[in-house]
Amino acid sequence: MLESAALAFGLLVLLLTIGVPLPYCFGGGIMVMVFVGGATMKGAMMWGFGQLASPVLLAIPLFVLAGTIMSSSGIAAALLRFVNIFVGRIRGGLGVVATVSCAIIGAISGSGLTGVAAIGPILIPEMERKGYPRAYATALVANSSILGLLIPPSVTMIVYGWVTETSILASFLATLGPGLAVMLSFSIVNLFMARRFPLVLDDPTPLKQLIKETSRRTTYAIPALLMPIVILGGIYGGIMTPTEAAAISVIYALPVGFLIYKGLTLQSLLAAGREAGTSVGSIMIMILFSLILSQMFVMENVPQKLVNFIFEITTDRTLLLILIMVLLFLLGMVVNDITAIILVAPLLLPLVDAIGVDRIHFAAIIGVSTAMGGVTPPYASILYLGARIGQVPVTQVIRPAMVLLLTGYVPIAVLTLFWEDLSMFFPRLFGY
Repeated sequence: MLESAALAFGLLVLLLTIGVPLPYCFGGGIMVMVFVGGATMKGAMMWGFGQLASPVLLAIPLFVLAGTIMSSSGIAAALLRFVNIFVGRIRGGLGVVATVSCAIIGAISGSGLTGVAAIGPILIPEMERKGYPRAYATALVANSSILGLLIPPSVTMIVYGWVTETSILASFLATLGPGLAVMLSFSIVNLFMARRFPLVLDDPTPLKQLIKETSRRTTYAIPALLMPIVILGGIYGGIMTPTEAAAISVIYALPVGFLIYKGLTLQSLLAAGREAGTSVGSIMIMILFSLILSQMFVMENVPQKLVNFIFEITTDRTLLLILIMVLLFLLGMVVNDITAIILVAPLLLPLVDAIGVDRIHFAAIIGVSTAMGGVTPPYASILYLGARIGQVPVTQVIRPAMVLLLTGYVPIAVLTLFWEDLSMFFPRLFGY
């Protein structure tokens, strides 16, 4: 059975690599398990459709809808102007604005695509005007959008908690420490790289005028800043479940977009609804097919057989952790993070338990490792969207994106793997 599972997984990766649509890729793997491995289709199908009825999954379309509404409501522009007043006048400060703004937007939308969609059209042209190469500006915004997958609430952590029966709140908190570390790391790397660019800095502002401008922008940004406070405060305070918080985020975004920032119109709201519906439809289809294949592996006892097979090769905990991270990196390069988590989390959990890794710590490991795939070809959905928004060929964006990734992201991913306190500090603070 391990051989048929390996064949199914290999076929899945091959089909994904050559660009076959995701449902057909998983369908190919399912057919291998049925005809070669002898798995039962009916039971897995019924189980998969039953799992889709989970109220936990309702948080995904609601957070996606909140993110699309936010992109066109003016909330992102208010956040940008607020962050810019503090760091925008230092050399490289505009790049820090991009990173911090994407982190704040991640705390609202739970998605990696929302940051680049909301920030990119505003900030990339402004960064080019201030002397940043357009390709670098695009790469920085795209890479910083990964923070939407790490800063809670995160759609990927909702899926992880649901699949592994781990507390979703604890999973949210697990990626918070690495997410903040990545934000700081990208900001520092950007400040060093900005020394090479012929940047145009704003003239110094008199103190009295600076205080007045800071007060004005802060007041204007309060409705936008309240959004993550309401969402995260409600979840962490035990007032709301993640699903209820997602619904509140949609309800909150509507009056803020229509009445306060006035960037939202009936036409843009309908467009946001269509975009969210399309995204959610594709996500749910991916979840269904990846669930079925993953459950077939579990029903045929593949996870335990995989653990026994790996332990025959090595029992060294450090080496096993490195192998897990490499596998997650590679998987994140060919599928999106949600699909990767559904597919491999049930397979790896017995191994993770056997080597003594806490499942909350593993939430951070799998979240950080698979999120990188959003800017790593061939999948690289966030990078491709950023290139389209920045109007730069992808070939020009890849190099600065990889430099940022290798210097600012990979070290934090390795730190997350081996330094448990980075991911466990906030969960322990809340009693997990």
